[in-house]
Amino acid sequence: MTQKPAVDAFTDGACSGNPGPGGWGVVLRSNGHEKELFGGEAETTNQRMELTAAIEALKALRKPCRVTIHSDSRYVVQGMTEWIHNWKRKGWKNAGRQPVANRDLWEELDRLASQHEVRWQWVKGHAGHAGNERADELARKGIPRKRTG
Repeated sequence: MTQKPAVDAFTDGACSGNPGPGGWGVVLRSNGHEKELFGGEAETTNQRMELTAAIEALKALRKPCRVTIHSDSRYVVQGMTEWIHNWKRKGWKNAGRQPVANRDLWEELDRLASQHEVRWQWVKGHAGHAGNERADELARKGIPRKRTG
C-alpha cells in the first residue's frame, strides 16, 4: 500500500478595508517541490479570504494527501478543529444560536478536507515564519487594485 504524499500548505488572506478588496495566497510544498497560488475578490472580508486560501490549497491537490495547513488565522484553525462539529450538529447555528457566518465557505472547506488527512496548524503571523510571510505576500498581491484614469 502506498503512502499518501505529504504536503505543507501555507495559507493567508488579506483585505484592504474590511469589507473591501481582498486577496488570498497559498504556498504548497511537497517532496522538494513548491507551488504558489493567489487570487482575490473585489468586495470581501478578511475572514472570507482566510477561508478561501485554505480552500484553494486543498483544491490544488490532485489526489488524497497528508496535508498540514499552516495558517495565522485562529478563525480558520479553531473553526475546523473545534467549532465546526457543533455547528453541523446544531444545523449551522453558532453558540449564540445565530446562523454561522461564511457557511458556504465552511461547508466547502469541510468537504475538501474530508478528501485528505488534514492537520491544522496555527502559526503566529508577521513573526518571520518564511512560509507564512510568503503566503502573506501572495495574498496582498491578489488584492484587486482599483483602476485609475
